[in-house]
Amino acid sequence: SNKWKSVVDTRPLYGSLMMAWQCFFTSTERLSALHSSIAQSLVTEEGERVKTWQKETFPKKIFCGFKETYDNKTSFSRAQKPWSKKLQKLEKVRASYHKTCQKEQAALDKERQARESSEMSEEKKLKIAEAKEKATEEKEKVRDRYEKMLEEVSSYTPRYMEEMEAIFEQSQEEERKRISFLKQVFLSIHRHLDVTNNESVKAVYSELHQTLMSIDEQDDLKWWKNNHGPGMPTDWPKVEEWAPPVKKLKRKKRDQKGKESRTVMIGGVKVKALYDYVGEEGDE
Repeated sequence: SNKWKSVVDTRPLYGSLMMAWQCFFTSTERLSALHSSIAQSLVTEEGERVKTWQKETFPKKIFCGFKETYDNKTSFSRAQKPWSKKLQKLEKVRASYHKTCQKEQAALDKERQARESSEMSEEKKLKIAEAKEKATEEKEKVRDRYEKMLEEVSSYTPRYMEEMEAIFEQSQEEERKRISFLKQVFLSIHRHLDVTNNESVKAVYSELHQTLMSIDEQDDLKWWKNNHGPGMPTDWPKVEEWAPPVKKLKRKKRDQKGKESRTVMIGGVKVKALYDYVGEEGDE
């Protein structure tokens, strides 16, 4: 506004239009001050509020990170540790079972080929059959261990889910509080920024609107006509009578005339002394 104000001040503006321009500049200065106060209130009120909440809710650890994040991560890891161990054992047994299945399948294929071969001796065929039986027995043993381990893992699953859900619900509650707090902060920020309900802002725009509505082109034109146009006062040339010059009196006559017309105070009334008067008192 200062830039435009200096420009407008150098222009030949007048009347209600000039008042409207000046009102614009005054309004911008007032709005600028209001926005500055809003910004300051956001920093002092909401900024400090968020800082205090963050300090109380999310205290930082000595080295790095937030305590709540570390606690949640630790709780989840603690709940997952037993489950993870059981799962690793199950995976190990599963791999062993699949390996014995492969060995059994290889023994079955070898036994089938031995039956179809007429050149292989019966003794060798018997050994192949025994190897197949041994592979089948080993597979069944490992399968039994696999099923028992799977049953153990399945029986532990409800407890694992319960512990994980409890930790999850705790973190959800913390997140709910965070979202609720930020919602209140956002609403408070909106209240600061919503100038439509700010009475000071309303007053600025109301006064500006009234000033703009008071622009009267007829009054402005009339004022210009009376001050800079045909309506302004005129002093046309006219006959000026000659007046004889005033003669200067000599010093002696001027002093004598001054004495004759000297004014003195008698009883609080001004009178002209026609002679040299000498008062008896100091205030005469």
